[in-house]
Amino acid sequence: MQIVTDSGTDLNLSPEQMEVLNVHIVPLVVTLDGKSYREGLDIEPGPFYDLLTASEKLPTTSQPSAGDFAEVYRKLSLKDPDILSVHMSSGLSGTFNSAVSGAKMVPEASVTHIDTKTLSAAAGWQVEAGARAVKAGWPLDKVMALIKKIGAASESIYTLEELKYLIHGGRISHMKGLIASLLNLKPMIGVETVGGTYVQRGMA
Repeated sequence: MQIVTDSGTDLNLSPEQMEVLNVHIVPLVVTLDGKSYREGLDIEPGPFYDLLTASEKLPTTSQPSAGDFAEVYRKLSLKDPDILSVHMSSGLSGTFNSAVSGAKMVPEASVTHIDTKTLSAAAGWQVEAGARAVKAGWPLDKVMALIKKIGAASESIYTLEELKYLIHGGRISHMKGLIASLLNLKPMIGVETVGGTYVQRGMA
């Protein structure tokens, strides 16, 4: 069985580890100043943040298409048709739905999809645990139970160094952003595990 995920899970594995664990990443695409980059392929986080700091515009992110997933599934099925596809929350991105649609285009592949209901490192933990369990020879039902257990025991909480992107993106008003900045308050943002959407957990 092979593992497919997306770059929104922020999987913390080296290329060598991914090869050993049969993990394959389908990248999201981020666009800034009219130029598009495939996450982890065309640009890494550090250089992207440098570009973001220098830009006066906001970036946009695009999910992989169903065709992108179909291409990966089709290629992998030539080696092993059994695929476990684990993705960032469907409540935050259409990536999971793209993966499901992509699998329908490749009937020769047997794809099992998992919605982690979270993103970033907390989603990456689920991907890595599933990949290691598969590598160890666990049956699919036990692999899925392990991934679900890790998801239930994990919680993502983020805070932001500055609020300008939330303000410009319309997530908070200019007045609230100004007051929070003056008081040096930063929102703590989490991901609830039912719908997998953002929720505010307080202020830091």
